[in-house]
Amino acid sequence: MSELELVADYSCVVGEGPLWHPIEQCVYWIDIADGRLFRYEPATGTHALVYGPGEPIGGFTIQEDGALLLFMARGAIRLWRQGVVETLIDELPAERHTRFNDVVADPLGGVFCGTMATPDRPGRLYRIDPDGSLRVILNRVGIPNGMDFSPDLRTFYFTDSTDRTIYAFDYDGMTGSVSNQRALIVIPEGEGVPDGLTVDTKGCLWSARWDGGAVYRYSPTGELLSRFSLPARKVSSVTFGGAGYSDLYITTAGGDRKETEGWGAGGLFRLRAPVLGRAPFLSRITTVQL
Repeated sequence: MSELELVADYSCVVGEGPLWHPIEQCVYWIDIADGRLFRYEPATGTHALVYGPGEPIGGFTIQEDGALLLFMARGAIRLWRQGVVETLIDELPAERHTRFNDVVADPLGGVFCGTMATPDRPGRLYRIDPDGSLRVILNRVGIPNGMDFSPDLRTFYFTDSTDRTIYAFDYDGMTGSVSNQRALIVIPEGEGVPDGLTVDTKGCLWSARWDGGAVYRYSPTGELLSRFSLPARKVSSVTFGGAGYSDLYITTAGGDRKETEGWGAGGLFRLRAPVLGRAPFLSRITTVQL
């Protein structure tokens, strides 16, 4: 793998959720706490803040028409299209005291979206179907994080950072339902916390390691294959992008404390990967029904 490259640095407090936009040929990412959304275009080497600061954004998906679907504080879900924001739902009553965290679109155009725990109750993992119906998938979640699918679309991966565990589920490509939850990878104490996740075309999992300063690559059976260090303690998420999906984009956090978190804290990095990724699945959500 070639040398690590810092492509943009906005000193993000919680840089997160990088996602390649296949229509615009660029990568978007967020700073959760400040509600900022950024865009980097490799063809020109330019990057910019395109939305915010504002309410926290936990994650986003790319819609079939190219808009971004933002998952925010209080369970709010909004469409962002070239600077214009449309609210699909201003809050989920059950989530008004918390916010969304990581999300992922699935092959059917639905979205798996997790909410953070509160002092009174655990977090949840929801699924929004393409028709807008909302259902709870898991109701006892600590910190919902990295999610993706195996290349054959038969397995759904889900990270609970509080459990320090990456789980595997059977995924039903007809209904979007998941079942048969099992622990695939458990991170030992003292080795950081598993955060964002992506899967390559060989079925291997790339997991960002919060407070671990690295990205780890695991086999589909959970065997550690390689580790790639970054100049930031809080490595938060990963995604494939670029021509042929041969680039790995990595977000980091702690940009407000570079003296202790590392000179690269809060920046967006790129690695030329030895394997290919794939295009993200696109969501098709235009309404949300409570």
